Amino acid sequence: MTSPSRYSSWLLNKYVLALLAFCVWMLFFDDRDFVTTHIRHPQELRHLQQSKAYYEQEIISTRKELNQLRSNAATIEKYAREKYLMKRDNEDLFIIDEQPGR
Repeated sequence: MTSPSRYSSWLLNKYVLALLAFCVWMLFFDDRDFVTTHIRHPQELRHLQQSKAYYEQEIISTRKELNQLRSNAATIEKYAREKYLMKRDNEDLFIIDEQPGR
């Protein structure tokens, strides 16, 4: 059998202590620690993929709207009336706020 003093002297070695401190630092406290690389990064990746899909859909709908605006004068008038609240000279414009509680 080995004596406990043999293990304690090995564990109290400054190189072993430095290695243990380095491992603890790299696993828990570093910017690229275990938690960050295995939990946060995949979550962030999923969020960015969802954002990418959303913006691709927005690009497609905006391109369709742009093509309609380029091809049809009635669409231009409709767009100006809805988005910029423009009106003809002989019209009155009433804006109804659809948010409840105001």
